[in-house]
Amino acid sequence: MVNWSPTLQTAVSDLEVEYSEESGYLYHIRYRVAGGSRNDWLTVATTRPETLFGDVALAVNPEDDRYSKYIGQMAIVPQTFGRHVPIISDKHVDKEFGTGVLKISPGHDHNDYLLARKLGLPILNVMNKDGTLNEVAGLYSGLDRFEARKKLWAELEETGLAVKKEPHTLRVPRSQRGGEIIEPLVSKQWFVSMEPLAEKALQAVEKGELKIIPERFEKIYNHWLSNIKDWCISRQLWWGHRIPVWYIVGKDKEEDYIVARNADEALGKAHKKYGKDVEIYQDPDVLDTWFSSALWPFSTLGWPDLSAEDFKRFYPTTMLETGHDILFFWVARMVMMGIEFTGKAPFSYIYLHGLIRDSQGRKMSKTLGNVIDPLDTIKEFGTDALRFTVALGTAGQDLNLSTERLTSNKAFTNKLWNAGKFVLQNLPKEGDILAWENILSYKFDTGDSVLNLPLPERWVISKLHLLIESVSASYDKFFFGEVGRETYDFFWADFADWYIEASKGRLYNSGNDGNSVTFMAQAVLLYTFENILKVLHPFMPFVTEELWQALPNRKHALIVTPWPETQLPRCTSSIKKFENLQTLVRAIRNTRAEYSVEPAKRISASVVASNEVIEYIAEEKEVLALLSRLDLQNLHFMNSSPGNADQSVHLVAGEGLEAYLPLADMVDISAEVQRLSKRLVKMQKEYDGMLAKLNSPKFVEKAPEEVVRAVREKATEAEEKITLTKNRLEFLNSNVLVSK
Repeated sequence: MVNWSPTLQTAVSDLEVEYSEESGYLYHIRYRVAGGSRNDWLTVATTRPETLFGDVALAVNPEDDRYSKYIGQMAIVPQTFGRHVPIISDKHVDKEFGTGVLKISPGHDHNDYLLARKLGLPILNVMNKDGTLNEVAGLYSGLDRFEARKKLWAELEETGLAVKKEPHTLRVPRSQRGGEIIEPLVSKQWFVSMEPLAEKALQAVEKGELKIIPERFEKIYNHWLSNIKDWCISRQLWWGHRIPVWYIVGKDKEEDYIVARNADEALGKAHKKYGKDVEIYQDPDVLDTWFSSALWPFSTLGWPDLSAEDFKRFYPTTMLETGHDILFFWVARMVMMGIEFTGKAPFSYIYLHGLIRDSQGRKMSKTLGNVIDPLDTIKEFGTDALRFTVALGTAGQDLNLSTERLTSNKAFTNKLWNAGKFVLQNLPKEGDILAWENILSYKFDTGDSVLNLPLPERWVISKLHLLIESVSASYDKFFFGEVGRETYDFFWADFADWYIEASKGRLYNSGNDGNSVTFMAQAVLLYTFENILKVLHPFMPFVTEELWQALPNRKHALIVTPWPETQLPRCTSSIKKFENLQTLVRAIRNTRAEYSVEPAKRISASVVASNEVIEYIAEEKEVLALLSRLDLQNLHFMNSSPGNADQSVHLVAGEGLEAYLPLADMVDISAEVQRLSKRLVKMQKEYDGMLAKLNSPKFVEKAPEEVVRAVREKATEAEEKITLTKNRLEFLNSNVLVSK
């Protein structure tokens, strides 16, 4: 028995059948017991009444007392002019489903087919291959299966054999390709016995010869192979590899056939077996496309010649990367075929990526109109942005693709390009040989070379070396998405946002003598950026190669450049120290924003900390002043609070690190008091309005729950802002009094 597509007119494999939950009916039909009284009926509940013409028996559970007296008798199939079928017992009949009486139609149901084979019952087919009923259906012959269902039920109602029709949720088999309802059909087809092949494929995973990533798919793989069925490989299609079978004209097809590579070989075999006068013809069917695809790993390399150079060099390969949705269609079958015909699995690792879905997590389809065309996407966002977006996915997990993600990664690509421009613009001119000798002579692979750098340079080099080690380990574990995310964070959050900004003050100093801060900044910029390009190249090959080629002294393309070493020096204490500096800068920036200090205005500051912390913070006072927009001449470092502390905004940047920003240096206090007072009145009015709503039973009871929740959240947020504004006004007013 096969899955038959009446629309495509071909058999389809089990894997190409998708089941959907759909609303339908359960039809209750009376079958008269032959030779019984007027009240001797068996009522059958079925979802497919049109198949009753193919009934060969009625079955009941032997422990069902309602029907035990009928076991061994005969029942009359309705609308068949008195055709009798036996009433039998079988323990597998579910007493609770429907009426507890099962009609057995082995020509049109997989379970009925197996039961009929077990019990030795005949098999009747009532369906043509186009989905119409055949001559077995008598007066219904030629009707479409669903038209026949309607007509049959109407006539059963007229004759009193229809008991009732009740709503029922059906598990409907539909073709993955065309969507039409699949018909179970008995048909002569070519099959492959799968159990012996599956056993070897299971052992490959069990022995560790084959690993599946992510590992959870190994259980799915094992379950499918452990419950595998024989594979119908013949298809009634126009296009495909022909079945390599030839028949003898005038002979029985089931007994007299020849398997050969081509027609000449088949004819030669036929002459040997049947004499010179025979004629042959090839089976008109083609192979399931997944059958020929399963041979691909070795058939393309010279197989069956196992000594072929390509076969010896490329088989087996290291990894197969593909979607998790074809693990059974293709991957498992390649494994089975590879082991069977070569003795080895075709690859050592299987990496399964997720499916790309739309922003709402829906599968893309023309019907939904949510298909994202990659060519259109590339035109709008760029090849690298699209590639980077999809490469950030996690193995086995579907990726919801949205314009927001693409826009973000387009911005990342632009940021990378602009960083490259900055690096190039701040390197010596290519003709300045002495400067380039100094820059290129500086190495970062020894501890001393890193420790001799200023703090920001020690920090970024240490972070870079940690990144290289981490992403190299992630590559080895096939955590590709993690590599992309880590590199994204390092480039944007560390290199672009912090080091490039910190380096600007150094780059404008003169000198390329190998000892100047400028030289070290140039060397660090170049070294860090070129390693970022190396790490990002698998994700963004075009923009990284373009930037790489633009860098001076590039002898080879980036794609053939060696991967960075992983055991490189790093200074963890420098990372901690610079993080303290970052925390201080953020605190000052936040305070400036809170008090609406003009971005270009430089303000005074007093930094308070222990001698140890002051030492390394003060060493980088230029960086602190540059990043925080502080007045370098009025930037002070001390161990205790300054004298004007009560007239300053006090910041706690971290444990043992504080700062005081003189208020009068930042804002016009009187003007700020007026501004905040007006703002407070407005916020209080809005807050009172929200409270009035929340205190109104009419609003709370009748408004949608999500609306009420949104108002409550806004009220809480407004209350916090009001408290913050009041505290700030109190602080400002106290300073107004002090200044008077």
